[in-house]
Amino acid sequence: MERVSLDPILPHNPTIFILGTKPGNLELRKQEYYANNGNSFWKIIYELTEEVFSNNYAERIDLLKRNHIAVWDIIESGERVKPGAQNVKNEVPNPVNEIVEMYPSVKQIIFNGQKAHDLYFKHFGKIEGIIYEVVLSTSPANTRFSFREKLNNWKETII
Repeated sequence: MERVSLDPILPHNPTIFILGTKPGNLELRKQEYYANNGNSFWKIIYELTEEVFSNNYAERIDLLKRNHIAVWDIIESGERVKPGAQNVKNEVPNPVNEIVEMYPSVKQIIFNGQKAHDLYFKHFGKIEGIIYEVVLSTSPANTRFSFREKLNNWKETII
C-alpha cells in the first residue's frame, strides 16, 4: 500500500475541518496541500478570510491556523492506479473522526468536492453536533464551474 496522504494541518482550536480526497503527485512531491497552481483552494481561502494573497506555503499554513481551519484528506493509503482522486483502489482512510472527537471546537466539516463526501461516508458515520457540507471542488479538473462560482459556493457554505 502506498501512502497517499499528507499530515493534517491542525490549529489549536479548529472550528472548521476541510477534507479533500487525497493529494496529487505534485502535492506529495512538494509536501504541500493544493500545490497545483490551477487549484483554486488557496485563492478561495484568502478571499474568505479577506487577507492579502501569498504564495509562501508557511504563510498559508499560518493563515489557516489563525482562522481555526484544519485541513486533511480522507485517504491515508491505497493502490494508486493512475492520477486522480477516483483512481485509488483499496483505500485506507485517515482517522478523521478520531481527530474531530479530539477537538470539540470543530463545528463544521467541509468536503472539498463530492468524492471527499462519498469517501467519508463510506468509512465513517456522522458525529452529533457537526454540520456537514459539500462545496464545489477546487480541483483544476473541475472546469464545469468558474472561480467566481466556486468562491460564491464556498462563501454560502462556510459558517
